[in-house]
Amino acid sequence: MVVHEGARAQLEALREGLLGVHKALLAIARAEYEGANGPIAGPGALLQLLIGDEAFAWLHPVSELAARADELMEEPAIAAAELSAIARTAATLLAPDEAGSGFAKRYFDAIQASPDVAMAHAEARRAIAAMSAPAS
Repeated sequence: MVVHEGARAQLEALREGLLGVHKALLAIARAEYEGANGPIAGPGALLQLLIGDEAFAWLHPVSELAARADELMEEPAIAAAELSAIARTAATLLAPDEAGSGFAKRYFDAIQASPDVAMAHAEARRAIAAMSAPAS
């Protein structure tokens, strides 16, 4: 089954939500990094750190999922199963957990510490909910 254009708009909203979360989390990771190591020299240096430095590795699941949404947006037709799968993956990833570990714990802490992260989280969760709602 191939999804309709409304679903493509939902996928775009999810992509934007993921990018918003990533941007807000990146601001926190950058501030932490610069607090420990001094200012980052420029955008190229930040990109290199984002790709290869352990301090930014926890952001990779969000950037990879946003990239997957980008890939799906390029497809002429998107299978409903793929759309459903990316919504489930996003819902699982963007599940903060105070008692958790890894990304879930860091994400929880970031939401608590930053209104920008909290707002981006809410926007992304709205997009996930819209994708998960039964079609009418």
